[in-house]
Order: sequence, then structure tokens, then C-alpha cells
Amino acid sequence: MTKRFYKHKITLDENMPQRSSLPLLNKHFDIKHIRDDFHKAGASDQDVYNFSVEQGRIIVTANWKDFLPFIGTKGDAGLIGVGSIDNEFIDTKLTAFLKRKSPKSLAKKYTPLMKE
Repeated sequence: MTKRFYKHKITLDENMPQRSSLPLLNKHFDIKHIRDDFHKAGASDQDVYNFSVEQGRIIVTANWKDFLPFIGTKGDAGLIGVGSIDNEFIDTKLTAFLKRKSPKSLAKKYTPLMKE
């Protein structure tokens, strides 16, 4: 039995590249940038977390350590930490990773996605 594709909702943190530079992610998932799409430049990590919880979005960030105290404290969709801000890495690896994951498998968890 094949897994059913789920179109994850993603919030790119302020330190992440613009979503226009991530074409594969944009093609398959609902990607929004906290600064460019939600116009929340300079928002605190706590505010980004709370907003993402309200929206049911997974947070993708390079400063994942700052979000760890919040993860799992509410009904969050999860946190993915990237070890590189390389657009191609993020676009290909994150897309492939998310295609294999269900919302339940990511909820209330930190998941590292590091460059090998």
C-alpha cells in the first residue's frame, strides 16, 4: 500500500532563503516566509512559534536551537532544523524528506536535516 501524499504547510524562518529560490518545495508544499509573506520581520522566536502553531505550519529554520524550548509545548506541527542555508540543499533534501513524512510523524518534534 502506497503512502498518500500530504501537502505540508511550512513557515520559513527569517534566516531562511526566500521561497522563490526553492522551486521544488513551492511546487509540492504550501511554503510561506515569515518575513516576506506574513510581513513579520523581526518577530521573536516565541512569536514565530505561536503564529506557526495557529496556522498549523512546520517551522524550518537554521537557528533551531532557539526554538527547542517551545517544541511540543502546544499542538505544533514540528520544527525542522537545517544545517546549511544552501538553497539547492534545502530545496532538494527537504522536498524529498517531506514527501516521505506524515503530519503525525513530525508533530511536536524537532527533526534535524543536516548536510552530510
